[in-house]
Amino acid sequence: MSRLIYLTGPVRSGKSRRAVELARAWGDDVVFVATYRNSPGDTEMAERVRHHRAERPVAWRTLEAPDDAAAALAALTPAPSGVVLDCLTLWAGDRFTETDGRILATWADQLARFRAAPWPVVIVGSEIGWAPVPADAALRRYRDLIGTLGQMTATAADEAWLHVAGCPVRLK
Repeated sequence: MSRLIYLTGPVRSGKSRRAVELARAWGDDVVFVATYRNSPGDTEMAERVRHHRAERPVAWRTLEAPDDAAAALAALTPAPSGVVLDCLTLWAGDRFTETDGRILATWADQLARFRAAPWPVVIVGSEIGWAPVPADAALRRYRDLIGTLGQMTATAADEAWLHVAGCPVRLK
């Protein structure tokens, strides 16, 4: 059974930076799982991706696996010494046309396979429900879905951390 660590918090709270710090202890064969699907023409998001890549050690492998990260990781040769999955919020957004039940079941399966993996895993997610209730039904659904996925992940995790203003606060 692997060690599973969940890092959550608001945008720009230091979650991704902390994930990299934790994973550095696992050696040079860490795999960074990117859940974002590139959107042609989105230069702002491309800059964010470039910035995150620059923060990671160059020896790390990047695995673009927005569909089935657990299967893609299991197929890697050599096996990684550890995994950083960044991020759960983008992973969920990519599936937003599916039913909530299907999204939750798919994530439960991913979590079970991460737990069964022989390497440690850090999952990064965002807390998006701290603002006023959105006026739009789709935004409320997304906010609620992210909250439920975060609860599932924290429950499955060995450790859960909330990041605020660059400061990690241990939840469990």
